[in-house]
Amino acid sequence: MMTSKKIQKYNTKVEFRTYCKVRLQKLSQFVQRRAIDKNLLNKIYRLIVKSRSNIILAYIPICTEVDILPLINRLRREKKIVLVPFMEHESFRLVKYRLPLKKKKFGIKEPHDSKQIRNNKIDLAIVPILGVDLTGRRVGFGKGMYDRFFEKEQKNIKNSIFISRELLINKKIITDNYDILPTQSVWI
Repeated sequence: MMTSKKIQKYNTKVEFRTYCKVRLQKLSQFVQRRAIDKNLLNKIYRLIVKSRSNIILAYIPICTEVDILPLINRLRREKKIVLVPFMEHESFRLVKYRLPLKKKKFGIKEPHDSKQIRNNKIDLAIVPILGVDLTGRRVGFGKGMYDRFFEKEQKNIKNSIFISRELLINKKIITDNYDILPTQSVWI
């Protein structure tokens, strides 16, 4: 889910990632950022209701990402199960979203260590992105955590969507086969 589309041409994933970080950092300082985020969250919420999703993989946002905390809080009030990544080594495991949050590696906030959620089918995974290339594959922050997680857990994820304030597309194919694709594309 994105607000607008901007197409660029970079030769490498590193160059494109750098461009995306700068562009999204500027957007995160934009005065109407909250209105953009609210619009995106309303569309995601409607998708969750329409698809009858009860177990949702979300994320705890950093400054350049869409602030989905209001959506997480709404889903929790509605007794949905909201899971978030808990970083471990080169990937992450899933834990239930709960307070308080603690700032950890890469400046990412996480719930305090809690039990891993096992054998759960995820109805919808909401995945933050920096951009995509022509194949639609995700360009993230370059740590590969979502790629490793999805490789291992794809069979347990019914649907996944990408989310960003702006759809940044690279005209060249710069991703690898292990970079993840959404199961459905939802654009604004």
